[in-house]
Amino acid sequence: MDNSPGQLRLTIQLGPLSPNTPFSPPLRSAHVSSVFAIQPKQVQRSSPQWLRMMAVGCGLWMAAAWLTVAGAPTAGLAADWPTHRGTLTRAGNVDGGPGPARAEVAWVQRGVEHFIASPATDGQSVFVSGLGAFNSATFQALNPQSAVSSRQRWIKGPPYLKLPLASSPAIAGGLVVFGDGMHQTDGGVLHALRSDTGLPVWQYPVPGTLIHLEGGPAVVDGKVYIGGGNAGVICVDSNRLELDGKPADRVAVEADLKKRWQDMLAKYEQEKKVDPDFAVPPSEDALPKPRPRKVWQAGAGQWHVDAPLAVAGDRVFVASAFLDVERVGERALLALNLADGAVRWKTPLGLNPWAGPTVAGELVLVGGSNIRLEPRDVPQGRGELLAVDRASGTVKWKREVPGGVVSSIAVAGPLAIFAATDGKVRAWDLATGADRWTFDGKAPYFAAPAIAGETVYVANLSGQINALQLATGQSQWQLDLATHPDVRAPGQVYGSPIVAGGKLFVATCNLASDGGPRATVVVAIGPKS
Repeated sequence: MDNSPGQLRLTIQLGPLSPNTPFSPPLRSAHVSSVFAIQPKQVQRSSPQWLRMMAVGCGLWMAAAWLTVAGAPTAGLAADWPTHRGTLTRAGNVDGGPGPARAEVAWVQRGVEHFIASPATDGQSVFVSGLGAFNSATFQALNPQSAVSSRQRWIKGPPYLKLPLASSPAIAGGLVVFGDGMHQTDGGVLHALRSDTGLPVWQYPVPGTLIHLEGGPAVVDGKVYIGGGNAGVICVDSNRLELDGKPADRVAVEADLKKRWQDMLAKYEQEKKVDPDFAVPPSEDALPKPRPRKVWQAGAGQWHVDAPLAVAGDRVFVASAFLDVERVGERALLALNLADGAVRWKTPLGLNPWAGPTVAGELVLVGGSNIRLEPRDVPQGRGELLAVDRASGTVKWKREVPGGVVSSIAVAGPLAIFAATDGKVRAWDLATGADRWTFDGKAPYFAAPAIAGETVYVANLSGQINALQLATGQSQWQLDLATHPDVRAPGQVYGSPIVAGGKLFVATCNLASDGGPRATVVVAIGPKS
């Protein structure tokens, strides 16, 4: 704590994260710091006024996670991002446009959170979830345009978000939806916020041991489908809400919540006029919390579903893992009825399918790994990739991989493209599994490829980004986040990059081996104009 003249500066240091999270082995030695400053009139240290302002300062820092901080919506049409990686082919691109043609940095947003999950976008904002101070969650919306006065549109954190966050969001119908909780916590909450303002719309809590909502949800026709660890798979209706045990109309609920929040902000402004040093910012956690109606739940206590789901046609495709330490779950790829969650078919798997299914035409693909996202286990990593018939679950082809496959398979035309922990990016024939090309990235991959136009974009644990020719795998350009003069941020890429509006968006985590805090970044690669 620093009491400089006219400024109270508080530094919060995060100790090692819990060793029990599924992402935690590489994060065990991670530390994060958060620094914030208050600039009141000069007061004497330890005086009653000084102590009051120190308490209010803490409240203001927490309030930064709740208040909308900047930005009118970006001009242009928004596009839904209704499932993990945007589409069932997991290409990380929904607008169909090309990505950046050269290694030019458009902008950099610096922070201290660990960005574990893949970003997502609706064309108006780029949404990123992170692990912040005290293993807390942050979820923020960033303006993707190059020249803006403030990059951050809005941010959420404690006390509204109470559990760690590793879920990549889905965006549909004006809502951004994501789950929270990780392996070291019991229970999780499915959240829905207004994508433009961040105003909470509903929450769906799922209590229980080894229950967490880590995988990205899928949103189809107003219904949200998500895996819940030992809770199996849950489907809720986002348009049919309940408040205080009574049915509630979503439009009316949103209007009521908006008014309540505006009233709370107005009251806060009045209190600041009366006693600015002691006025406490309002918390969205104090708003009513409507719940969506549960449609069905399947596999509770039988499957362990940490991976994102895929909803295609009248089926929900689910990848379930088996936890060796806890001895729970089942390694299997399943197809469920969309309407009621009944099992249509089940195909056993040899390795855990951490990244979930990819759907391409009449095939469902899934990768597997014998290791989790743990860098020290990379030398022992081995994986597999298999393609099954979408209608029956019959295995069409299956191949082993000399490295763990811990991220999604991306599909473009006749190619299935994936990255592995042996540092290789491979393109295999979608129909047969035959080799088409291989790129050696020289460092392990935890993140999936993104595909836009005729280019494949990949990012590895050394923070190196490569743009590859889709047809041949030849490198077109590369960018090192640690050494590029506009970035200079050593770090690892765990969350898979995405492409939107001609830009490539990449977020990093940084595991400080010396025990000190290290910066992380969200980077937009593409034209500055």
